[in-house]
This record gives sequence, C-alpha cells and structure tokens, in this order.
Amino acid sequence: MRRITACIIILIIIFAIVGCGSEQELESVSDSRFLLDTLCSITIFAPDNRAALAEATELLEEAFALLQHYESLFSISIEDSDVWRINHANGAPTVVSPETIKILEAGIEYGRLSGGTFDITIGRLTSLWDFSGNAGIPNESDLMQAVMTVGYQNIIIEENTVTLTNPEAWIDLGGIAKGFIQDSLSDFMIEHGVRGAVIDLGGDVTVVGARGENRLWRLGVRHPFGGELGLLGVIEIPEAASMTSGIYQRQFELDGIAYHHILDPKTGMPTNSDIASATIVINSALIGDALTSVVVQAGSERGAELIEETPGVLGAILVLRSGEIIVIGDIAFELIEA
Repeated sequence: MRRITACIIILIIIFAIVGCGSEQELESVSDSRFLLDTLCSITIFAPDNRAALAEATELLEEAFALLQHYESLFSISIEDSDVWRINHANGAPTVVSPETIKILEAGIEYGRLSGGTFDITIGRLTSLWDFSGNAGIPNESDLMQAVMTVGYQNIIIEENTVTLTNPEAWIDLGGIAKGFIQDSLSDFMIEHGVRGAVIDLGGDVTVVGARGENRLWRLGVRHPFGGELGLLGVIEIPEAASMTSGIYQRQFELDGIAYHHILDPKTGMPTNSDIASATIVINSALIGDALTSVVVQAGSERGAELIEETPGVLGAILVLRSGEIIVIGDIAFELIEA
C-alpha cells in the first residue's frame, strides 16, 4: 500500500489509446448516447480497411441495442421494466427475464457477503432522495419507514419468478447494473472477435483486448475541478474494468452540509466514512461495481482489507476526504505534477 498526498477526486477517463491490438494499424469507430441516466460511450478498434470498419460499425450498433435492452429490464423508473414490475406487484410473484434473475442473484450474494452494507432492496430509500437539483432532506419518519423495507433476504427467486416477501420493499439495481452490463458488453465484444474496445458507462470503464504486444491501456485521473486544469495522474491497466464510486458524483449542499448519493442502508442517510472516492481495477466489473460502494461505506482501513481479500482485484486507488491518496496493489499510478 502506497500513500500519496494530494487534494483530488478521482474520475476515470480515457487518456491515450494508441496501437491497440497488434502492430497492424487500427482505426476506431465510436459513439456516445445518454442511457442509464448517464453518458455512455463505446469505442471499437478494427483494422484500417472498409470491410473491417463496416463490421465494427454494425457491432457498435448491436452493442448499444444490447445496452438499451438491459436498461429496459433493470431500470427502477421505466414502466414495465422487470424491476418496475417486481416493485409494483405488491408482493405477488413476477415472471422476469433470465438476465434479471442473474443480476438479482448476484445482488443477493453481495448483500450476504457485505453483511447488508450493499443491499439491492434499497429502492424505497433511494426514491426519497433527489440529487438532480431539487435539494432536500427526507423527513425522519419517511426515512425510518423506508429503512424497515430494506433486506435482501426478502427476495425469493424460484426459477424465473421473483417475489418480495415484504410487499413494501423496492429493488434498485443502480449499485450493480453498470458492472453487469459492462461485463456483458465485454463478453459480446470477445465473442465477435473484437481486437480492442473501450466501454465507458458514465466514468466506469472496461477495456477489451490489448494496446499492443506487452503494452497496457492508459487511463487518466482527471483534476477535481476539471476544465483546463487537466489531469492529475495516469494509471496503466491490462484488459480489465476500472470502477469508481465517489461522494462527489451526485450530491447537493444544504446549509453548508454536503449530501451525497451513497446511502447507508441502515440509516437511510449518506455514508460518512473517511473515503471520498474508491477506484478499483478488477477482472469483473460486476464485482467491482458493488465493491467500490462497500469500500466507500467501510472506510479506508476496512476498505483496504476488503480490496485485498477480493479475488480478481488488480489494484485500487482510494482518495480520502483529507486529500490523501492510497494506492493498493501493483497498479501503476503516476501523479502529474502541477
């Protein structure tokens, strides 16, 4: 574990991608669309010839169609999504897609492993908070009623049918959906023989393939104030996912107090650990998505232990509220001096 002092907030962006895949010159096709309540960008690299680039363009469209399909299943707010139907079934059994069963089973497992720190039945709590600009703190009575509905144990799965034993409970997959989708899109790229790809879902990034023989992908750490101030650092990673949770991503300030979107399922209030941001490089975006949230809530000491105990983690960067940076594992992080 290495500690670096600097006042930053982590946001992963693509810093440089050159010579991806092999010594043969490659070109890219890319697009960005607003899905999952965030800006989603996908880039596919292919040999520089008309047929290969046309095929890459078709795959790009298929990838976005797959992304939109998953949103139509997992969204808490889209009417007739699988999650929406479960939440509005008043405890009645609901038939859902195999993909929804798979992500729910993963959510239940991470709820168990985290001792309830991560819980996908947090939907009643998240629905009380609005981080889109209408700042306000839910009243204590509503929060306590919502807390009583949280409990992943209330989800019963029988084949393709889901039942909430507490009819007041709501599922919210916001803490795990992007990771599931990134892994699915990565598998899609590999199955279609894509030489290299970058899947960026609102700052959570999965890279597929390699930048060339014995070369790593370079991802930048953006300056907390953005704009013309540029980057503060660069990490280098192999084919993997880089997942980030931070208290800065969705927040508002009221009466001098900042409130952020990472909620403690036991209190309904924003968690108050010493971590401002956790970035984890891992083989599975699904696991990383859940783990970053748990680490932010657990704090730096326990969070570092969880990172080191989790299989598939290649490294991590924790940014404390104090501005200190903790680098865990063998991940290469280069601080850019101002």
